[in-house]
Amino acid sequence: MLGPNDAVLRCPSRIVVAGTSGSGKTTLSARLGSILGIEHIEIDSLYHGPDWKPRATFESDVEKFISRPAWVTEWQYHAVRDRLADRADLLLWLDLPRRTVMRQVVVRTLRRRIGRQELWNGNVEPPLHRIFFDRAHVVRWAWNTHPLASERVHRLSVRRPELPIVRFRSHAEVNDWIAARLVPAAEN
Repeated sequence: MLGPNDAVLRCPSRIVVAGTSGSGKTTLSARLGSILGIEHIEIDSLYHGPDWKPRATFESDVEKFISRPAWVTEWQYHAVRDRLADRADLLLWLDLPRRTVMRQVVVRTLRRRIGRQELWNGNVEPPLHRIFFDRAHVVRWAWNTHPLASERVHRLSVRRPELPIVRFRSHAEVNDWIAARLVPAAEN
C-alpha cells in the first residue's frame, strides 16, 4: 500500500476510487478523468434506474465500460466491485475521518434536496425526514458503512498484491499527490 508521498510507477489508465459514501469518490474520479484525459463514468448513473430501482443492464453496462482501455470510476456495488478491481491498474482510497465524511455527505444531501437536483434517471434525494426511518438513507448509510471501506481495501490488497493502492487521509493529501505525482506523469 502506498501513501500520499509515494509515486505511481507509470501513468495509470484504469482507475477506481474507493471510500465510503460521501467521501468524495465521484468528485475525485471526475477530476482524474479531466486531468488524465480519460473517460469518467459515474457508476451510480449505471446502477440507479427511475424510482431508485437498480437497472437490469447494470452489470453488462459495467462490463462494456471496463473493457475499454482507459477509464476512471468509483469502486462500489458488490456485484461488480471485484471486476472493477481486477481490471484496474490503480486504486485510490479516500480513507477520510468519519467526521469529515459525515460533514460532506450531510452538506451534499441538503444541497441536492433543497435544490431538487436531479441525479440519475429522474431521481432526486428523498425528503429529509426519511433519515429517521430509512436505513438506506445516504446519511445513515455513510455512518453505518464507514468502517467497511477499510476492510474491503485490505482484503483487496491481499487478493491483488500487485495492484497499487494509494491511501489518502485528507483532501490536502489528495491535492498534493495529484500536483506532485500525477500531473507530471500525465504531461509526459
